[in-house]
Amino acid sequence: MELVLKYFPQLTDIQKSQFAKLQELYEDWNLKINVVSRRDIEELYLRHVLHSLGIAKIQEFLPGATILDVGTGGGFPGIPLAILFPEVNFHLVDSIGKKIKVVEDVVAGLKLENVKTTNARVETVSGKYDFIVSRAVAQMETFVHWVNDKIAKKNLHERKNGILYLKGGDLVDELKVYQTATVFPLSDFFEEEFFETKSVVHLPLKYKG
Repeated sequence: MELVLKYFPQLTDIQKSQFAKLQELYEDWNLKINVVSRRDIEELYLRHVLHSLGIAKIQEFLPGATILDVGTGGGFPGIPLAILFPEVNFHLVDSIGKKIKVVEDVVAGLKLENVKTTNARVETVSGKYDFIVSRAVAQMETFVHWVNDKIAKKNLHERKNGILYLKGGDLVDELKVYQTATVFPLSDFFEEEFFETKSVVHLPLKYKG
């Protein structure tokens, strides 16, 4: 929890309470279903919460924006971002039912009113979104294929609508077909060793009617 406050000191009391509650909620669920590994539970705020919030260092979502979290797993990056941006609408999608059940329970436990969940493959989800976020659920080319018809026409933000993707490692080969992609190393924002090889990739996508 101290890690979150270190980099996001302007949190409200409600947000502080919600972030603090995450550890208890995920530990409880991990006893029933192995949502995240034991090591990751011990370092939940570093490996999951702060990692998810790396997207917020790149893009501050404006009130009324709509964000789709694809392959959310246990709720990352969607849940930490939904706490940070309470006036933004988040849609968390995963094809694995037990993971969405965890997400729904955590959302209820935190009393988050800006999160909607769907248990489905993202290709079957309708709707248009300002940004699509995810934590490296597939190669970029595959991911683009899944989501390239889900981008809103109007840009609310200065940055163009599209994908904000948390990725690790060398991205040169994977992104060489995407001339418009921008890579933001998270080590520019977070000093912990964990982030040395982690980045956020922004890939603008055009609206498809």
